[in-house]
Amino acid sequence: MTSTPAQAVMLDSSGGQRLYEQVDELRAAGPAVKVNMPENVIAWSVTRGDVARRLLTHPHVSKDARKSWPAYKPGAIPWLYSWVDVISMFTSDGDDHKRLKQLVGRAFTPRRIEAMRPVIQAIVTDLLDSLAGRDGTERVDLRAEFAYRVPTQLICDLFGVPADQRPEMLRVIDAVLTTDVTAEQSEAISRDLYGAMQTLIEGKRRTPDEDMTSLLLAAHEEDGDRLSEKELVSTLILMIGAGSETAVALIGAAVRELLTHPNQLAAVLAAPARWSDVIEEALRLHPPIMHMPLRYATKDIDLGEGVTIRAGETILIGFGAHGRDPGIHNDPGDFDIDRADKQHLAFGHGMHHCLGAPLARLEAEIALPALFERFPRLALLGAAGDLEPQRSFIGTDVTALPVTLGPAA
Repeated sequence: MTSTPAQAVMLDSSGGQRLYEQVDELRAAGPAVKVNMPENVIAWSVTRGDVARRLLTHPHVSKDARKSWPAYKPGAIPWLYSWVDVISMFTSDGDDHKRLKQLVGRAFTPRRIEAMRPVIQAIVTDLLDSLAGRDGTERVDLRAEFAYRVPTQLICDLFGVPADQRPEMLRVIDAVLTTDVTAEQSEAISRDLYGAMQTLIEGKRRTPDEDMTSLLLAAHEEDGDRLSEKELVSTLILMIGAGSETAVALIGAAVRELLTHPNQLAAVLAAPARWSDVIEEALRLHPPIMHMPLRYATKDIDLGEGVTIRAGETILIGFGAHGRDPGIHNDPGDFDIDRADKQHLAFGHGMHHCLGAPLARLEAEIALPALFERFPRLALLGAAGDLEPQRSFIGTDVTALPVTLGPAA
């Protein structure tokens, strides 16, 4: 811990509009502001876009708690398990980061990602065919039945998660983003998450296949120095979690905005090359991750305005705050696909930029036009602002997306 809780702003886990309002408050308060997270974890919150970019490539900022957070005790804070306790490229620096990234990087080269296009198209087509059989006037949760299923089916296929293991695997992956939970609930989530990965690994030990889990397991068993057992489990948590949650939120956010901005929907339907504008604007306005735990100062860092982050203190980068920074964007709260500058940090920046970002974009690029072409009368039920948000200061998604499909084309 780096401060007493009384000196820090309590991060709100209400989600939704309150999440964005608090980011604005923190940004106005200074280049970094101490915040209090569950179980009295104190960190410097960074919500100004220019400061976030600086710290994401700063030589004195580390991702490795084991080496750079003096107060760190593995397992002492259950909700931080999947963000801090794991040992993957997400929580490593230097040579360790390079080694762990190389093990999974070969599955996410531009050529391999493009090769997934027909697989994604097949998943999307099957899901839309199923929806086409529904009464076009009935309430459908488009998040549960489409936005969620496209990425989760793809990532589970890629990592060879058996059908009977998927419900539990996805349940605990989803639960990680919820920050409005007790310490006991966090401990159960961490335990169940580890257990789900162990079940997957044991199955692949008995019956290996050509999936990514089997390939990582082979690397571990051939050379434990190259990939330890804990690194294996941690890498699966990272890849299956990040590989699904980000694209789910992206697809859902783009659908919500297009349904509430019919003129922009008409513009992109008339010029399909503009779907990339929709995707980037959705990522800017509704970044899948708002605050990303955690980073650590290895030396004192003077940010100006009387703010110095001391060596050993923790840092919480507001990835999603960058795209909504009025110092970077005009009218940052507006959805506008004609916006000339759509820059954002939704996938991070620097060495830890998200490896799966091109895959998430490809999933949205395929899913969105297919959805609106199949259901041209798609309509949102109720107001977008009334949708129930994820109870989190990390994720920005909603829990359901109620629509009527209208007649299928």
